[in-house]
Amino acid sequence: MIAMLRSTLHMAFMFVTVIPYTLLILLARLLGAKGDVRYAIAQKWLKLSVDSARVIMGIRYAVQGQENLPVGETSPAILLVKHQSTYETFLMPAIMPHPLAYVFKKELLSVPFFGWAMGRLDMIHIDRSQRAQAFTKVVTQGKRLMEQGVWVIMFPEGTRIPRGQKGVYKTGGTRLAIEAGVPVIPIAVTSAKCWPTKAFIKKPGIVDISIGKAISSEGRQPEELMQEVETWIEAEMLRLDPEAYSAASQVASLEVNSKA
Repeated sequence: MIAMLRSTLHMAFMFVTVIPYTLLILLARLLGAKGDVRYAIAQKWLKLSVDSARVIMGIRYAVQGQENLPVGETSPAILLVKHQSTYETFLMPAIMPHPLAYVFKKELLSVPFFGWAMGRLDMIHIDRSQRAQAFTKVVTQGKRLMEQGVWVIMFPEGTRIPRGQKGVYKTGGTRLAIEAGVPVIPIAVTSAKCWPTKAFIKKPGIVDISIGKAISSEGRQPEELMQEVETWIEAEMLRLDPEAYSAASQVASLEVNSKA
């Protein structure tokens, strides 16, 4: 009951606060403000959402491996992140030292306020029904943004994956890295411990974020580079959240036995 109340309160808080921040972004765009100004406004709301999750719902985060991030104002990178819930989409811009550009499906642009704001930021929205054109757009925009010191962030599994499970790692992020000649940085996130996949009710706890060492894309093939990313992330997820993977293994074993 308390978790439901806290989750409802946090959702209401985000809904109320996203409106003025969206209006500020729209106004900034109308007045010709540069992309970094609009991003800073959005980043403040995202940080507010993360901070309010801590205060209202007791969801905290702990980051390790931050020393693995590239240094320098224009050091390019592509972040490849485990995706379990909405939490990490708010958290990453709040904790990263560089502006981030998400690669996301264009349907999100129609989401009231949140989507409208994203449409006025320098992000990369794609039409998944047009794969070739979509990837060309990702490469073109991705290269331009990284030259400006913006890091590209992608979720290689493509969608939110339930705790203890693994999705199919797609090679879009590593293909972009190879095309642009930049390193990839694998990141493991245990957000589903507190903010379950596609669930309304959240619970207090600590979300662990582990940042791996940068992996060079020079001379690599997309598939084997992504395999290295996947291997690191999934091994790190097992280390950070062994309970979830043990439970998932038990469920899988029961399913196999029931079919035998």
